[in-house]
Amino acid sequence: MDLVFFLNSILFGIGLAMDAFSVSMANGLREPGMPRHRMCLIAGTFSFFQILMPLIGWFCVHTIAETFSAVQRYIPWTALILLLCLGGNMLREGIRDRKEGTTASGEENEADVGALGLAGLLVQGIATSIDALSVGFTIAEYHFAMAVTEALIIGIVTFFICMAGVKLGKRFGTRLAGKATILGGMILIFIGVEIFLKGVL
Repeated sequence: MDLVFFLNSILFGIGLAMDAFSVSMANGLREPGMPRHRMCLIAGTFSFFQILMPLIGWFCVHTIAETFSAVQRYIPWTALILLLCLGGNMLREGIRDRKEGTTASGEENEADVGALGLAGLLVQGIATSIDALSVGFTIAEYHFAMAVTEALIIGIVTFFICMAGVKLGKRFGTRLAGKATILGGMILIFIGVEIFLKGVL
């Protein structure tokens, strides 16, 4: 392990964390009054899966490489379906809440639309990190300790980037009020399509 290895791992982490950053921002938009412990939970969830997925990929390369190669083609489809479902649900909630949350004076209710459930957060974590399974191929020549180190660096970078994403989303979410959930849903759908196109093309 040398300086180049650590720099490459950090850059790798930044690249892999971009989808998680955008989804974190969508979560902040959804819940502008989010407390700090929930911010850490969201960032920690994305970080956990960004650590786990490359290690699963590394393990598959060293054990069931042929089977993993066959499954890999379905990864973009899985991410697309998961994020379309999540984004569509947020859009539906946002449209419903905008109708129900409008007061008699025509002003929108600025209360949070509701915290994202644990199951939804886990789905987001899987959907935004599932393409990181492919990282297992790129680090296949590393011994296990190096693979774990790179995965940990990627996870740490992801954590801080996602914390920044949530904070950014919270700031804009407070200003956007009732439109926040709709925008968040649109972001999730866009990310799903982006992951799909990147994986297919």
